[in-house]
Amino acid sequence: MVGPILFVLYTADLIALVKSCGLSTHLYAEDTQIFGSCSPSHLDMFLSVVTDCVNAVADWVRSNRLQLNSDKTEFISCAVPVRRQHYLPIVALLIGSSPVTPSSAVRDLSVYIDSGLMMQSHVRQTVSRCFAVLRQLRTVRLQVPTLVFQSLVIALVLSLSDYCNSVLFGLPANLIQRLQSVQNAAARLIFRIRRSEHITPALISLH
Repeated sequence: MVGPILFVLYTADLIALVKSCGLSTHLYAEDTQIFGSCSPSHLDMFLSVVTDCVNAVADWVRSNRLQLNSDKTEFISCAVPVRRQHYLPIVALLIGSSPVTPSSAVRDLSVYIDSGLMMQSHVRQTVSRCFAVLRQLRTVRLQVPTLVFQSLVIALVLSLSDYCNSVLFGLPANLIQRLQSVQNAAARLIFRIRRSEHITPALISLH
């Protein structure tokens, strides 16, 4: 094990290697992301550059006594606007002899990015996780005071829905409503409100 500074020094050459391929990189702990962009007419050439870059990284990893985990390697292509999605590649990216098929969504620091950059996967995953926690909290609702339970909901549920919420700017109303349903359910659970009763914005301001 090495400390953060030594790890950064150890992987500095990796950043230079990716840049030499004309691509960009982002490193977080032991995760390395390689990304770039191109026009639809240059997609085949771009994929060739990415393949060569990833294989160069794999060679660098082996020469530095590290291990590239191809099983955890993900590959996603994004197209904006959505009508250009038919340009996205469907062939696998080869890392050595291991094919990596394109994913429809990938997780980046707990933010789910889909190929259309519409954040549908992120909203779906966030709402699912929040309601799972709310179901668990429901079992202890009668055993703790309201203020304590409210703090639990804020810490365990609303922190999930608020995480990296800047990426949710400009979402369509139907996705915003799904996130709103989490706050509505949280407010009903905290204040013991029936589903038939109306939830006002003032009531769900729990922060």
